[in-house]
Formats: sequence, structure tokens, C-alpha cells
Amino acid sequence: MELSDEIIINAPKDRVYAALNDPEILQQCIPGCEELIKHSDTELEAKVVLKVGPVKAKFSGDVQLDTTGAPDAFSLTGQGNGGTAGHAKGGADVTLTADGDQTILRYEAKADIGGKLAQLGSRLIQSTAKKLAAKFFKSFADVVNEERVT
Repeated sequence: MELSDEIIINAPKDRVYAALNDPEILQQCIPGCEELIKHSDTELEAKVVLKVGPVKAKFSGDVQLDTTGAPDAFSLTGQGNGGTAGHAKGGADVTLTADGDQTILRYEAKADIGGKLAQLGSRLIQSTAKKLAAKFFKSFADVVNEERVT
């Protein structure tokens, strides 16, 4: 499964990049995130509860960040296990482009799933993934925009 999108955030690129590296902000924005632990600048551990169609699962997983292109670009890869519901692994490439006082965030993500989740059908998985990504980026943009106001 592949996803890509572009979102405009009303904040300078350095603030957007800093927010993308702030575990508190990410935990607040990731749908279903119960816990996000930063082990190092490049290693995170997450616990997320998601409902996809009739399947509800608690995933626990690890995320690795590659910040060699930062702050203009970075990538992340991760994998999670949802027990009997299945497993997921994937990654995303993110680019940040300054546009005046705004930042254009573009991402391309790929994910592979297995177990019960994979049996739900690609259309349901794809639409759920799109909704979750849209929810994350809307929340993220709102949080970064709020920071600017205060």
C-alpha cells in the first residue's frame, strides 16, 4: 500500500521540523497513540490502538529515523506487532519546503500488513490509512499553528 500527500502548515520550516521531532506533539497527533517513548534522536517506541473495520488491535512497535537530509528531508521506517490482529511494517519519506512564513510538507509512505488485518481487503485498509494520515496531519498542523499563536 502506498500513500502520498502534501499539506501546508502555517509555520516556518524550523518550527515544523522541531515539532516533527517532539514526542509529546507526535503522541498528541498520532491517532490512537497511547505512548511514545524517545530512546534516542533516531529511535522511538510507540504503543497505538487502532480499529480497522471490525478488527481492533493494540500495536507496539519501533520507529527508526534517518535525519541525514534534515531539516529539508528525512525518512522513517518502522514495524509494529498487533498480536493476533496482525503486523505492519513500512516507512515514509518526508520533505519540508519553506514558502514564506509557511512550510509545505510532502510525504510518500509505503506499508505492508499481515495477519487478520490483511484479510480485511485492500480497499478498507487503504481508506483507513488515508483517514488516519489525514487525521494526523490535520492535528499536527493545528498543534503547530496553536504554538505560533501562543
